[in-house]
Amino acid sequence: TGFDSDNSSGDFSEANHKVPEMLDLDPHQSNRTGKHNGETEIQENGIKRHRTSLPAPMFSRSDFSVWSILKKCIGLELSKITMPIVFNEPLSFLQRITEYMEHIYLINKACSHADPLERMQAVAAFAVSAVASQWERTGKPFNPLLGETYELTREDLGFRFISEQVSHHPPISAFYSEGLNKDFIFHGSIYPKLKFWGKSIEAEPRGTITLELLKHNEAYTWTNPTCCVHNVIIGKLWLEQYGVVEIVNHSTGDKCVLNFKPCGLFGKELHRVEGYIQDKHRKKLCVIYGKWTECLWCTDPTTYETYKKSEKRGSEQKKKSVSEEDIKSENDEADDMPEVQDTVQFIPGSKLLWRINCRPPNSSQMYNFTSFAVSLNELEKGMEAILAPTDCRLRPDIRNMENGNMDVASKEKERLEEKQRAARKERAKDEVEWHTRWFHQGSNPYTGTPDWLYSGGYFDRNFSDCPDIY
Repeated sequence: TGFDSDNSSGDFSEANHKVPEMLDLDPHQSNRTGKHNGETEIQENGIKRHRTSLPAPMFSRSDFSVWSILKKCIGLELSKITMPIVFNEPLSFLQRITEYMEHIYLINKACSHADPLERMQAVAAFAVSAVASQWERTGKPFNPLLGETYELTREDLGFRFISEQVSHHPPISAFYSEGLNKDFIFHGSIYPKLKFWGKSIEAEPRGTITLELLKHNEAYTWTNPTCCVHNVIIGKLWLEQYGVVEIVNHSTGDKCVLNFKPCGLFGKELHRVEGYIQDKHRKKLCVIYGKWTECLWCTDPTTYETYKKSEKRGSEQKKKSVSEEDIKSENDEADDMPEVQDTVQFIPGSKLLWRINCRPPNSSQMYNFTSFAVSLNELEKGMEAILAPTDCRLRPDIRNMENGNMDVASKEKERLEEKQRAARKERAKDEVEWHTRWFHQGSNPYTGTPDWLYSGGYFDRNFSDCPDIY
């Protein structure tokens, strides 16, 4: 399934989760086993082999202009703006959230460590890895319909996951995941606030993410960085993450502060992440550095400061003057900046915490999906009979887009949106309130902030009172 990752510390292996076969974009041969899209091969070890390609390649966006839609939306909140389906990717936002679980081995690693510092290091790497799948993913996921759900059980990776769209205005997605070995709980609610700023679209994250390590009786909370897509009008689209992410261990008082750096002058800081872990007395225990698109390392503070001083002395000797014109054009340069491909400067003695997974060879023709993302909308044989009728896999617009039927997908998207509007008007007419099915409003038990909490019972599979949304 593509979960192979390098770890130079030598104390962990991801159980050899390799991609068994190369990608094949022929829609008539999307499974080399000869099985249809709904069937999944069982490997010799008894684990399901998930698909390695989509049924049809990505639809070209070159003939479409987003400017005609967005020019009236500068500075406005974009959740109420209807976008043509060509700018989407064939996944719901609920499925995009599930991609947090792609690097679940880091949670397993955190559970296995006896040292709280090493647990925090693994959790910090997991928080960074959660946004790594967004690299080069410039397609927009489908807005979930109110009441839409998504479930995923991966016995090979040791977790199950359930999410629900609990609010439409504002759009709020709630999720809950647990280890099949009862070793962790991962939950939260996401409310991305989108704004258009002329040349870029910014997604400001709202909502708390919580990870509980049950064996250690620890809970960690954080909020994701801000995501920004540049050059939405003209030029090559590129994406950056920026902002400060604070991960708090509510049991020990330890805190990890990660600074996702903005692009800066001439793209020097593009994709860079720097931060540190401190104890409850604010003593720095280690420094973390790397790129969210590449890898993450850690070292002790003394080694890091010594290296930085040496680097600064060397750079001052080679320093060139920067003209006023260069400084004046910094903002324009940043907006047009292509992604630079330089690697992270390794500091001797550092320990590798995480490295991004290799993507399928033809990922660029499949919306830049990772191997994990390719499998998310897979509808296996017999699954339709046990899924909730609100599951994303059953959405006809997403399914048709995935199969390359763009005209049908666009019509289905309009039909579903109109059905949702009609249902909302009917509820308003009868003065009936919408009731969520699997989550309820409450307070985060560790931060006290408003949150959506899992009510339980989904996997009992009593779906008799689920709404008809498709």
